[in-house]
Amino acid sequence: MKILIASDLHYPTINGVASFSRNLARGLAAHGHEVLVIAPSQNGKKSKEVDGNHVIVRTVSVPFPFYQNYRISLNPIREVKKIVTDFDPDVIHIQMLMGIGQAAMKIGNKMGIPIVSTNHAIPENLMDNLRLLAPVSRPINYILKAYGARFHSKADYVTLPTQSAIDMLNAGDRIGVPMEAVSNGIDLARFTPTSATADTYKKFKIPTKVPIVSYIGRLDTEKHMPVLLKAFKIVKEAVPNAHLLIVGDGNDRPMLESLSRELGFKDSVTFTGRVSDEDLVELHKVGTVYCMPSPAELQSIATLEAMASGQPIVAVDAGALKELCQNERNGYLCDQDDSATIGECLTAIVTDSKKRTAMSKQSLEIAQTHDLQATLNKFEQIYTDLINA
Repeated sequence: MKILIASDLHYPTINGVASFSRNLARGLAAHGHEVLVIAPSQNGKKSKEVDGNHVIVRTVSVPFPFYQNYRISLNPIREVKKIVTDFDPDVIHIQMLMGIGQAAMKIGNKMGIPIVSTNHAIPENLMDNLRLLAPVSRPINYILKAYGARFHSKADYVTLPTQSAIDMLNAGDRIGVPMEAVSNGIDLARFTPTSATADTYKKFKIPTKVPIVSYIGRLDTEKHMPVLLKAFKIVKEAVPNAHLLIVGDGNDRPMLESLSRELGFKDSVTFTGRVSDEDLVELHKVGTVYCMPSPAELQSIATLEAMASGQPIVAVDAGALKELCQNERNGYLCDQDDSATIGECLTAIVTDSKKRTAMSKQSLEIAQTHDLQATLNKFEQIYTDLINA
């Protein structure tokens, strides 16, 4: 098949959408399909590049002010039309409903190309970063959700990564097209419950033989990272040699570094900043327990990666996280922004090796049901059925 992936967020941008769209492109190409990705340029100018086994065509872009190092294409209709016409895809898979996604939807509909649309985002992902609009966030969230429903109704098939995400969209009747939960999936051949190398600890100056609470992901406002730092203070009171590992970057990083000083444990936290794909895999193996304080997750690839690396999970009982972190099975679910309870749950895991071992085993079992290969096979089936129809 000739498969065109339209993604307004794509590698080297770091977030769940970008990770999934790249994994999808790589995986489908490895299965023998011809894959082309349309994504925003990283320097503003249109270009073409090869990412291993597939081609990425970059459209003209401008900086997106609300996220660090993000760029968007505002009106790429002509560029996208030429790319679609030249490539002549059998199917289009849209990852976002921004400029490139909008253009791909319009052009695909006009040319009669089957379209799959995956919803990865909820309004809170954006609104939490726009503090000035906080007083009117509720009506804006409603408007954005309604817009999302209208956008996806123009596709031939809609997927979301979890059933919880479908329930949150709560627009099945309005969308009026087939809808299914298909996990984003992770590469279980890469993320394994093995030990990190000694070089990893040395490179990032991480202490060895101490309990480590880890977080890997963006450091933007909607992730509610101050909650994790306040929770870690509780861990430190019970386990003085505990260490906090924070991997990633974002708009909130300076504030978080300052907060760690205010809370009195700046020497017990490691901020790695952005890391390579290889280092990310190794750093997932470092943690004793993984914490996800964000209440706005439609799945959370980072949490899945931590589980596949053998970590118990402490997460917020919001969004779709309950499908990954199953309370008292492979970790604990806590109320949103409840740093005290999160701290107590983290402490319970790092101080009880028997509990940690049991929960680690359960994390591995749950992660096995999210193999990327199964995700790829499912999308191939969806594409084939739409093309044949």
